[in-house]
Amino acid sequence: MKINRRKFITQTAVGAAGLGLAAALPEYLFADTGNKDLFFKIAISQFSFASQFWTKKLDPLDFAAKSKELGILGLDYCSMFFADKAKNTQYLNDLKKRAADNGNYNLRIMVDGEGVLGDLNDATRTKAIENHYKWMDAAATLGCPMIRVNVEGDGAPADVAKAAVDSLGRLIEYGSKQNVDVIVENHVGISCNAGWLVGVMKEVNSKHCGTLADFGNFCINRTKPETQDIAGYMKTKCLEEYDKYKGIAELMPYAKGIHVKSHVFTANGDDVETDYYRMFKIIKDSGFTGWASIEYEGGLLKMYSKDDKYLDDYAGVTAAKKLTEKAGRMV
Repeated sequence: MKINRRKFITQTAVGAAGLGLAAALPEYLFADTGNKDLFFKIAISQFSFASQFWTKKLDPLDFAAKSKELGILGLDYCSMFFADKAKNTQYLNDLKKRAADNGNYNLRIMVDGEGVLGDLNDATRTKAIENHYKWMDAAATLGCPMIRVNVEGDGAPADVAKAAVDSLGRLIEYGSKQNVDVIVENHVGISCNAGWLVGVMKEVNSKHCGTLADFGNFCINRTKPETQDIAGYMKTKCLEEYDKYKGIAELMPYAKGIHVKSHVFTANGDDVETDYYRMFKIIKDSGFTGWASIEYEGGLLKMYSKDDKYLDDYAGVTAAKKLTEKAGRMV
């Protein structure tokens, strides 16, 4: 059965937890996504296939086809996997065509490595802001209605927040020309403190800015990485964690997306680190009806640690999808 266009927009685009009002969604996005018995729609983060991309077993251009093969239509792209292609219109149009050919939804580009938006040095921060412009342009080309940014910084929390608010405001202004919104993930540094991030959202106070609420990124004090790369970060240990259930509840009023984070599963398919049933109850109670994007990191950890407790990328995504659907139906 075809879904009514107006109903689809109401449910996933302009509701309290949907996309920004400025977002001009491509026509091909208005298709049946399946999972009609769930209160949300299922997407996938490109980072779930990180080990496949970095070992060249999977081409980033095949992200859409592989996701569809696994029964997932919503796509979160990661800038790191095509970092040199941000201005390559031919490449971006190829990505867009492949998504369209597979009936996928291009949701957002998650941008990393372009500078610190909470930097207290104005010149350094301005450079970081300008580095993000090309990704807003790329999102417009792909038909993604938003990009995800990071707002960490070193300094007093109030000072970093002030800098982050200014950066987000300037990105929102630029994005308004492209119909591209800006969202912030609880991802690194001070942004893992949900209370602090909510304060930033309140100050920004724009329908074109929101949060990407991640189940797992609430470590507010972590050991320093031995090397400045993914491998080094994967070996770090969390010393202090913000309460994840409290954090998700705080972020949901501003959420334009969810990251369903997972690493290891129990024998009966539950997540070792997170009570999915409790999480999805919080999410449902918030009124969220948008996209819950699976971000399985166990495959990457398996590649680096060689530990068999982690499933490979595809098996892990399948397990995470199954648990997400189960939890979503039970709450």
